[in-house]
Amino acid sequence: MRAVAGLLTAIAILLAAAPAAGQDARWGEVENLYHPQSVSRFAFVNVAVTARDVPYWDGRHVGRLNTKTEDGTDELVLILARTRDREGRRWLKVSVPMLPNGREGWVPGSALGDINKVYTWLKIDRKRFRLTLLRKGKVVMRAPIGVGRPVWPTPRGHFYIRNRLSGAKLGALYGPLAFATSAKSAVLTDWPGGGVIGIHGTNEPGLLPGRVSHGCIRLRNRDIVRLGRSLKLGTPITIE
Repeated sequence: MRAVAGLLTAIAILLAAAPAAGQDARWGEVENLYHPQSVSRFAFVNVAVTARDVPYWDGRHVGRLNTKTEDGTDELVLILARTRDREGRRWLKVSVPMLPNGREGWVPGSALGDINKVYTWLKIDRKRFRLTLLRKGKVVMRAPIGVGRPVWPTPRGHFYIRNRLSGAKLGALYGPLAFATSAKSAVLTDWPGGGVIGIHGTNEPGLLPGRVSHGCIRLRNRDIVRLGRSLKLGTPITIE
């Protein structure tokens, strides 16, 4: 009986020490950091780095993060989750701004800068041609928009604001202000920058709302200026 009791005790100890189902022993618990209805997090890319499918060095390559965007601004990424590997290194799961849209990957925390919090969330309704900006779950503004034509659709999914551009270099076509998102057109891949989906003003306000663009989200100039007062870098975007 003592032998049986000892064996049962040993089995219980082993089971208690074993990782939970679906959890790899090479890293610990994964903490979700994506909460667009309340607070999300982003960080700038300090060092070009390969994103992997698991938070460990032998993970499969899923994409590459550079320190600059297609517009020459400092690259940043939306942080989705975090964990530590068995050596104590911090790993961050991020949204990778490249096709196919929705790509995610793990990068070592040492490749990114400080983690910043953002409390805004942008929602795009393609059917109702409506943009809604929320802060901590409360509506800040709504505005009518133009979206992509059927042949050049605005992609659905979860994205984020990568940079902000203003000034004369935009030209009248894009209005006084533009934001680049992490979304990319799956159709216009040969465009400069690989078909980055932007949010910007327009010199043809009479066309809005409707399906009028090559995939970008257009606002009347007064609305993009208003949006610019509250929309922050790193803001998560949901396009429905």
